[in-house]
Amino acid sequence: MSRIRSDATREPAAPTLETAPARETAPSAGRVLLRGRTVVPGVVEGEALVSHETISGWGGIDPAAGTIIEPRHELFGVCFTGKILVFPGAKGSSGWSGFFQTTRLLGTAPIGMVFAVTTTKAALGAVVTRVPALSDLDGDPVALLRTGDVVRLDATAGTVALLHPAPGTGADR
Repeated sequence: MSRIRSDATREPAAPTLETAPARETAPSAGRVLLRGRTVVPGVVEGEALVSHETISGWGGIDPAAGTIIEPRHELFGVCFTGKILVFPGAKGSSGWSGFFQTTRLLGTAPIGMVFAVTTTKAALGAVVTRVPALSDLDGDPVALLRTGDVVRLDATAGTVALLHPAPGTGADR
């Protein structure tokens, strides 16, 4: 059970026996396995695009190009099309979901979403984008995953696993 914070976001639930071990690391493979809450079921493998900053939908992305256009954002100009978008959460107005739905309609959507904290904007955005999505993980995906990592997002089972580290980042996490 998670608790609702005063800003209407949820704090992740404490790991239980059902989710233990909370995070598994196999040193020989550099493998990271995180467990979380399913937002949209499905399984996808692909390259992670990690943002350390929240993402704005309305005015923050260009749905036609599938890029982040928020001028001061760390990923300004970066394309998320065909990537697994890993980010802390959504910011801005309720237009967030509409803009991400447009990426689906135009074929520029990410193939999956992993967000650290569930908000109504991020959850609804994942639902209307119709991509596998996971949230409220037992570890911080933004800190543990890197852009370029190849990951398997199994939102049906509630897991995201590092399959291959990004080139040049090393296997140790």
